[in-house]
Amino acid sequence: MAIIRSTIIHEGTDETFESVAVFDDVGASPKPGILLFPNVLGTKEADFIYAEKVAALGYAVLVADVFGQGKRTSRADENPAVYMNLLNADRAMLRDRVIGALDTLKAMAQVDAARTAAIGFCFGGKCVLDLARSGADIAGGVSFHGVYDAPPFPNAAITAKLLVCHGWDDPIAPPPATVALAQELTDAGCDWQIHAYGGTGHAFTDESVNMPEKGLAYSPDADRRSFRSMKDFVGDLFT
Repeated sequence: MAIIRSTIIHEGTDETFESVAVFDDVGASPKPGILLFPNVLGTKEADFIYAEKVAALGYAVLVADVFGQGKRTSRADENPAVYMNLLNADRAMLRDRVIGALDTLKAMAQVDAARTAAIGFCFGGKCVLDLARSGADIAGGVSFHGVYDAPPFPNAAITAKLLVCHGWDDPIAPPPATVALAQELTDAGCDWQIHAYGGTGHAFTDESVNMPEKGLAYSPDADRRSFRSMKDFVGDLFT
């Protein structure tokens, strides 16, 4: 088995985007397709490595760029959230961009367009939720330490099943925000699950994060458990 990375340049209504396809070049195609939405920093090596783990399970993955080609940040930048904040301030634009990323995934030769799902981390978790809120034709989505606030406009009917992997001590999504998300999804008639990890804060899948005093820290246990939950959840979507 050889895992391939391939850059895909795609056009949106307002930007050119640079996403990365990750897939096994051996075995049956087309495969179920998985969108992977990165965190606040945009696409990076850690996302490609995680995508390789997902691709090894038998999926074709698109690490989705929703900021625009060349628009990436690092934690050392003065404002690492600059591109995320632009989309947080315009949720209609965010909706359009995540739908555009889904269209790009479905157009991949390696992907069975009738079998798709999405996963995302931090801001990427919000992308997953907003994709589902748009009524997008995906089987399901998984949010890892995501951001839960709803858009300031009505949702379309949510058809995707959702798994929310959540650190209970996450300062970015405290218990009231988590309960509000559960109520929102219940009111929408969504098939949802929330897996909450005790003693766990934000960014629990990110090995580069170690700021426990701010409630942000990698957790090997939560990382391992959430990957297993994602694997089982996505597998059930396509059986």
